[in-house]
Amino acid sequence: MNSDIGQRLYNLRTDNDLLQKHVAARLNISQQYYSEYEKGNRELPVRHLKKLCEFYNVSADYILGYINEYRPLSEK
Repeated sequence: MNSDIGQRLYNLRTDNDLLQKHVAARLNISQQYYSEYEKGNRELPVRHLKKLCEFYNVSADYILGYINEYRPLSEK
């Protein structure tokens, strides 16, 4: 996994004043497991990417590093 993705996950979490355990609970995983995403040691599965996009209301393009600005999810 790209460490840029981990950095973006870290920034989103801290910008929202959350602890790793809060985000991990949202994903139904352990804090230690989630920590590996932020460190760039574990690939982020699509199901978790989707949940994180919905949770933070940002596009996957932002988390994946294709764009450098927060873009809210488009309305359905």
